Amino acid sequence: MSAPILDRYIHALLQTLLMVSVSMAIAIVAGLIIAVVLNATAVDGLYPKPRLNKTLSIVINMFRAIPFIILLVALLPVTRFIVGTTLGTWAAIVPLSANLIPFFARIAQVSLNSVEPGLIEAARAMGCRRWHIVRHVLLPEALPSILGGMTVTAIAMIDTSAMAGAVGGGGLGDMAIRYGYERYETQVMFMVIVILIALVSIVQFAGEWLARRTDHKR
Repeated sequence: MSAPILDRYIHALLQTLLMVSVSMAIAIVAGLIIAVVLNATAVDGLYPKPRLNKTLSIVINMFRAIPFIILLVALLPVTRFIVGTTLGTWAAIVPLSANLIPFFARIAQVSLNSVEPGLIEAARAMGCRRWHIVRHVLLPEALPSILGGMTVTAIAMIDTSAMAGAVGGGGLGDMAIRYGYERYETQVMFMVIVILIALVSIVQFAGEWLARRTDHKR
């Protein structure tokens, strides 16, 4: 493999990593906040507010029902306002984040809901404030499951970033379409697939390792 071709692969990989890492950071922070709100405002939650809970849940379901390619187009004005352009790696981060926030929010919500109710009741009996219960009971107990959810979200983000690359977002997807498909260079397509498989495998291994390290029940 010549140096220019190798540089092309490295550049595409770095663009994909940038898209995935920044979008993941946004999706995790926003999704976790939404999940905590959903858990706390449930009927049996720490701050029961059924109307708020139902409204937020409906909004999340609406966003989850929109296919990524449609969401990408629908958010073009928002992307242009935030980034200043609708093309390139940074422009792809906006729809990627919007697509994965509700996805991760649901995963994190399930993790929080699975925390043993007895632990929460015990913390309440000890006089802990509700925010302290969220911080010191809910989140630590759900952490291994949340990390598993982050792994699933990261892998979904890698898959979606390849789709974003097909519409001008850059990265490995853009390289596969531009050189592998349009120029009939099957070797490029094959190499991109190999790199994506390796990337997903590394993320899966790292996520499982972190989940095991933080699971104090084992």
